[in-house]
Amino acid sequence: MSKPQDPLEITPTLLLRAYAAGVFPMAESARATSLFWVDPKQRGILPLDALHVSASLRRRIRRGRFRVGIDEDFTGTLAGCASREETWINPEIRDLFITLHRMGYAHSIEVYDEQGLAGGLYGVRLGAAFFGESMFSYRPDASKIALVWLVARLRAGGFTLLDTQFVTDHLARMGAVEVSRDTYHRMLDSALERTAQFWELPVDASSEAILQLSTQTS
Repeated sequence: MSKPQDPLEITPTLLLRAYAAGVFPMAESARATSLFWVDPKQRGILPLDALHVSASLRRRIRRGRFRVGIDEDFTGTLAGCASREETWINPEIRDLFITLHRMGYAHSIEVYDEQGLAGGLYGVRLGAAFFGESMFSYRPDASKIALVWLVARLRAGGFTLLDTQFVTDHLARMGAVEVSRDTYHRMLDSALERTAQFWELPVDASSEAILQLSTQTS
């Protein structure tokens, strides 16, 4: 599952090369001083034409008591993802992803309500692949709303692969599945040969447009 840490310093450029090769970094804990590479035998993906949005989530989205932002608070989103008892986000990962964000490769989707940042997610894009790193919720369904907005944005921009790394119960209920390592690498290679546009979808697209785009079948 994992490979020994590269003795070389992990730079943002090396990290992008790792993603293009199908591996990603993790730390044992928030206090860990080293990283290890992960290339799971079974990889989690969310097919972009198979997102499941429950009736209750549709109702919450249509009520519209929230606002969705893109790249408005990347560091706050990353901090939210790390704010749990067990996390693989240590200071080195935090610094690497903040740099990738400044370089234009890492993005966040934030959900705001009247109390402020309610939840969100972040990840990395290369070619027509988006590598989802983590998500969090301070309030009910906030991370699910962010995922719906992400899928709509990826579909609008011509992406072909949404990598979730692993499949949790939360993600499985929304359509995520596991594929073999070999299958994943074939999907990744194909996605990296394509060009996609992360900013194709207007930031102010309506909730109804987001729902329609994220759940329409091919």
